[in-house]
Amino acid sequence: MAATLVLGVFITLWVGVRASLAVTHLSAAAHAVQDAETASDDPLALASVLPTVQNETSAARELTNDPIWSLSETLPWIGPQLAALAATSRALDDAVSGGIAPLASAASGLSTDALRPQGGVFDTGTIAALEPAARTASTQLHTAAGELSAIDDRPLLGPLRDGVTRARDLVDRAANAADALHRAALLIPTMLGADGPRSYLVLFQNNAEWRSLGGIVGALAQVDTDGGRIALVDQASTADFPPGTDPPVVDLSEEVRNLFDTRPARYIQNVTQVPDFTVGAPIAREMWRHLRGRDVDGVIAIDPVALGYILGATGPVTLPTGDQLTADNAVPLLLQEVYQRYADPAQQDEFFRAACAAVFAALADGRADPGRLIEALDRAGSEGRLLLWNADAGSQAVLDGTTLQGRLPTTDAVQTTFGVYFDDGTGSKMDYYLRPSVDVAWCGQDSAALSVTLRNDAPDPRTLSSYVTGGGEYGVPVGEVLTGVYVYLPAGARLEDHSSTGTGAPAGFAGGTEQGRQVLKWSVQLAPGQQAHLEVRASTPRTTRLDAKVTPTISGPLIGQEIAGCDAGEP
Repeated sequence: MAATLVLGVFITLWVGVRASLAVTHLSAAAHAVQDAETASDDPLALASVLPTVQNETSAARELTNDPIWSLSETLPWIGPQLAALAATSRALDDAVSGGIAPLASAASGLSTDALRPQGGVFDTGTIAALEPAARTASTQLHTAAGELSAIDDRPLLGPLRDGVTRARDLVDRAANAADALHRAALLIPTMLGADGPRSYLVLFQNNAEWRSLGGIVGALAQVDTDGGRIALVDQASTADFPPGTDPPVVDLSEEVRNLFDTRPARYIQNVTQVPDFTVGAPIAREMWRHLRGRDVDGVIAIDPVALGYILGATGPVTLPTGDQLTADNAVPLLLQEVYQRYADPAQQDEFFRAACAAVFAALADGRADPGRLIEALDRAGSEGRLLLWNADAGSQAVLDGTTLQGRLPTTDAVQTTFGVYFDDGTGSKMDYYLRPSVDVAWCGQDSAALSVTLRNDAPDPRTLSSYVTGGGEYGVPVGEVLTGVYVYLPAGARLEDHSSTGTGAPAGFAGGTEQGRQVLKWSVQLAPGQQAHLEVRASTPRTTRLDAKVTPTISGPLIGQEIAGCDAGEP
């Protein structure tokens, strides 16, 4: 008994001391990363602390990897704590040594300034050279992320559980960043013409008149690339296109026609009405071919909010009118003030063209800070404000699973996702004043709820031009806003119930299906100061995450009111 007691005390001290030291090493690694991030906005500055971080994670791994520790992992209560600490140390060390360190070594001779064009030419070889290391890093980091996700945190003490959660978040972010870098290193050189001339059609969406993916297409530009050089070769507005192509330029599926008629394939303004950019982009490409006689290699969509993000990297640009377009005024200037200043749509179109050309010139001239530009594009992509489609199947496959593809939301064993898409029915620019609010929640084991609230915050319509209000041309009284809200249920879900309340005109409901998803259409009309609320419930197996993919508006969807009797979701 004495020997057993002594042995127990020895094991306790051995494991306790090593556990304490392991936690100290992991904390030191975390502090080193945080200090480097605080000291510089340049992501490459983190490379300077990687040897320190690697030494700390390696030490933590060594301390939690011996026979006595492994034996102690089989004990009740304390065993899961030790197993979790060992697994976390091992995963973090693998992430640093097998993923981040090799990538940092490959990028050691690269600075963000190397990503600026020199003499108007981007160095595509420098970008492409990062691909092998980025691929290896992505693989290693995703493996480490999987190991951390496999840790059962239910029996863990609070501080340890929090540490495991922070480690998961850190490695997940690193894995996603490495994956994005790998895809970029594969795709960007080709898009910049490293393998021969390429051409892209850029669609500028107007969020003041909603469509499912953002807004109507109000202006277009063709950008050509060759050998790393970018050129703006053509621009157009919606006025340059025929007012409704008949027959449609492409055949739409019966499901799409039942929901949106043939308008997406007849009007350039409506190519983003279908909430799947892989459907709308080829339509835009075909319409451009009809108009200009040119086939482009891809289509890009962007909105004024994303332009504002980009202007944060380039700095202000000066327009021919003398206006300064900045990160702060891009949205109000392009979506509100231009309509107050110019009554003639042709003058509005010219203003938009000038703004697009000025921002493009700033990018092509290398005026953007590369680090801030990467952050701006990443933010725009994550919010669905930057979309990309390639006609080449191989290039398009590089984007599989990313937000840049603009596809319908996915539902799998981990995540359940609704789609909420707004479409203007007023024929106006009044959506600048419309405020959406969206929330989701679980209501039991196999039932999910979605709520949508719309509020019309427009001023006295007598202060607005008829072009903004629509002038009642399509039967909607001046100042009121008619909106079609398309709710795409999660794939495989079944509609249980839906209801609508509010102060607007009586709501209407319709429905259909698309790509294995049941769709509910809610039509709602609101005068200034009015709001309406929709609640939808659907039968679908409960998963870890529940969220909603929503049309990007000028402010983004707000978190809505709580859904009575349901658990909080993740909108």
